[in-house]
Amino acid sequence: MVAAGWPGVDPEWSREIDVVSTSAADVPGTVRRWHVLDNEPQLSRRGMAPAGTLLCVHGNPTWSFLWRTLLAAGTDAAGSGAAGSGAARPWRVVAVDQLDMGFSERTGTFRRLADRINDLGDLTTALDLDGPVITVGHDWGGVISLGWALAHPRQLAGVVLTNTAVHQPAGSPVPPALRLALHPAVHRWGTTTSDAFLRVTHALAHPPLAADVRSAFMAPYRGADRRAGVGNFVADIPADPSHPSFPALTRVAEGLRGLDVPALMLWGPRDPIFSDRYLKDLIGRLPHAKVHRFEGAGHLVAEDRDIAAPIFEWLAGLSPDSEPDLQRADVLPGSPSPADNASEGTALGNTALDTTALEGSRGTHQADAGVPTLWAPLIRQATGDCGGDTAVAEMGANGGVSRSLTWRELEHNIGVLAAGLRDAGVRHGSRVSLMVPPGVDLTVVLYACLRLGAVVVVADAGLGTRGLSRAVKGATPDFLIGIDKALAAASVLGWPGRRISVRDLPAARRRLLHVETSLTALTRHGSSLSQVPPSDVPAPYAAPGQDAPAAVLFTSGSTGPAKGVVYTHRQLAAMRDTLAATPGIRPGARLVAGFAPFALLGPALGAVSVTPAMDVTAPRTLTATALADAAAAIDATVVFASPAALRNVLATKDGLSPAGHEALGRVELLLSAGAPVPEPLLAQVQKLLPQASLHTPYGMTEALPVTDISLEEIRVAEADAARGTMAGAGNGVCVGRPVHGASVAVIPLAADGSAPGNHPATEAGVTGEILVSAPHVKDAYDRLWLTQSESVRTAGWHRTGDVGHFDAAGRLWVEGRLAHLVTAPGSVVTPVGAEQAIEQLDDVGLAAVVGVGPAGTQAVVAVVETVPPVRRAGPAAPQLAGRVREAARQAGVAVAAVLTVPSQPTDIRHNAKIDRTRLSRWASKVLAGGRPGRP
Repeated sequence: MVAAGWPGVDPEWSREIDVVSTSAADVPGTVRRWHVLDNEPQLSRRGMAPAGTLLCVHGNPTWSFLWRTLLAAGTDAAGSGAAGSGAARPWRVVAVDQLDMGFSERTGTFRRLADRINDLGDLTTALDLDGPVITVGHDWGGVISLGWALAHPRQLAGVVLTNTAVHQPAGSPVPPALRLALHPAVHRWGTTTSDAFLRVTHALAHPPLAADVRSAFMAPYRGADRRAGVGNFVADIPADPSHPSFPALTRVAEGLRGLDVPALMLWGPRDPIFSDRYLKDLIGRLPHAKVHRFEGAGHLVAEDRDIAAPIFEWLAGLSPDSEPDLQRADVLPGSPSPADNASEGTALGNTALDTTALEGSRGTHQADAGVPTLWAPLIRQATGDCGGDTAVAEMGANGGVSRSLTWRELEHNIGVLAAGLRDAGVRHGSRVSLMVPPGVDLTVVLYACLRLGAVVVVADAGLGTRGLSRAVKGATPDFLIGIDKALAAASVLGWPGRRISVRDLPAARRRLLHVETSLTALTRHGSSLSQVPPSDVPAPYAAPGQDAPAAVLFTSGSTGPAKGVVYTHRQLAAMRDTLAATPGIRPGARLVAGFAPFALLGPALGAVSVTPAMDVTAPRTLTATALADAAAAIDATVVFASPAALRNVLATKDGLSPAGHEALGRVELLLSAGAPVPEPLLAQVQKLLPQASLHTPYGMTEALPVTDISLEEIRVAEADAARGTMAGAGNGVCVGRPVHGASVAVIPLAADGSAPGNHPATEAGVTGEILVSAPHVKDAYDRLWLTQSESVRTAGWHRTGDVGHFDAAGRLWVEGRLAHLVTAPGSVVTPVGAEQAIEQLDDVGLAAVVGVGPAGTQAVVAVVETVPPVRRAGPAAPQLAGRVREAARQAGVAVAAVLTVPSQPTDIRHNAKIDRTRLSRWASKVLAGGRPGRP
């Protein structure tokens, strides 16, 4: 049966089997011939006993060929055990061709969903398939495999799903591609008469399918007489409740809510058919599932990515003789089912009142004994002597305060908005995307959502349009609250969530943007609820538990697509407490936040907060005057600004007035993070803020802060490195010692630049991947089970992906990112030490050291941003190249080539993290003789 043109398929797997049909589509006693790919004969011949069976069901218009990598991995006992199983056990894999599909019989009947579920049961009966069985499904094969799973609980041990759906969300139309395929004028021609439906499906692969793979997928469907099943499958899509297959689909969808077996979902988000909204629905039905979204992959995720390795890794974790699974649930615990939320078609503000405003909730500031909630300091400030003092302020373009709230006003506004949001359908576990600039509105809505137990999704414009869109779609918020510009983007880019504007909009604009209400209207409504007589008001809403999810924050995307990071209420409170204990930000402090997240933490610290007049998505827009105006407005004691912001502050300091100098002179503490901060830059800043203690905490979105160091300590560390008398001092950026409550260690690097071990080390001079353990480390990566599993591979630690070492004084020195190491012949080069040496040259701004060529034989290339900027990127002038090579040689690195650029490609959020991966690709092209262009 197997043709030579089926790449990756062992001919021994292919077999046919006659099956007696009990489906309603057939006359009783009818026998149907099935084709399957089954590795059982191969396992039997080799004397290998399988751990269980994977029952793999394809969708439309693919066939069992889709699952060839699982068949190969299941047969390879060593491969299936490599993920951690105590005993290497193979798995039987049965990949079916559904009737009228693949190389199974063309029946000449129209088979409904219920028939196909029953057909699969007939086949497994004929195969005498017993447990444990893991079902694996894709596309409509996902529904059919789940239907079989629900009908065979005794055999079922787990389910795996890839890009499928079991329910059409309320108010959402069938995807356009399917609507077109269902249209009477197109359906027969597009699905049966021609092979258009197949070709369009195959074109959804990213990257494109190889010619031999595409040919294999087409093989069973050559000729219109072979494609009747393709057309019938499309026609059987239950697009509305009147469809004959709708009851069968509903039984499967509702049955999932009681399915408590292990589940794994592997998803390609770049799918025009089964988008993330269907994944969200499945998560609501199977909230315990492990979920991994392969960013960039699409509908044919099994072709786009290696799904065999994660499936067998997951199976190894299910094995009774494997090590305990260290992965915490990456799907947020307590996520509401669709029935728990107002339906997407319900208008906001029309639901029944079932809660009170915040005044009745003040007694719930301490959800868990001994663990103050994130907003406990805010309430203390509001109810204390300073309740009438300013809590949060916004700066206007004229240099003055344009808007502010006192602590009491802030507390009141949070309460009434929380009541309005609750009445509009925001519940525990609801995801709420906030697209509001830092200031009064964002502060109020953020804390209102947190008090309701909603999960705030914070994906800032610093990710860029593509990165922001990817992040929002992946998080699938239930609600999207934004300014007009954000709502317009949501309409154009198709972001999910019921839309709420900040201000009231004209009716026409509201309809155009599909906005249901506004924060202003919800605040008015919340205020009216507080006037309801006490006898008519239910008990206060319960405070969320400390281990309930609180926020999804996104990484900067400087080393790949931005990742969602889940924090619980306990972890956010621990972050607050660490910031209070380490740099000493206490209640009553006055904070100028040139970095948006710190403005949001101000109320949690009991600190007055103000954001200077700047574009918060572009730190380089912060001027000295804007910083001084903000400091003067609240008599600031603390300033937080990124290195890029500080550079522009210094570049514009000549415009400062005497009053501005005086305001900055009263600042007591400056924090700068997001990228390495050179000592010369801090020295210049110190002159501008003469009374301030300058600190550069090290951390990441997943754990902030991790270590801390002051300017004075930096100078001591650099002096130790210059003397060369202290073990480990030098070759990197010294970021100090662990902060309060944190532990730091490294996993030593191997000769190939990886960090494969699991034994933490703290000895001086040992370079490795940096690990951190602390109460404020993230809970999980959102819907990135594989990424999360790797990050917690070393028990009790978060693996940061950064590389560094300790010195004999216990200080941590950061040398770069694991992904940016250069694997030169005979050595692994960490980039930061050489980059720092090169940046000491007078005519060099930012420098990046990258590798060019195959791993293990890479050439070291230095890419430098010149001062003043060169007009065109390309090879460096001989004199500059010589000085760069000598500077790097002094740092112990031999540079093979030097290239110059007008400016380095940096991340949008910090304007400081250089995209070394992008530079490496560019350098490879230039050194191969290509036109330089811009990196």
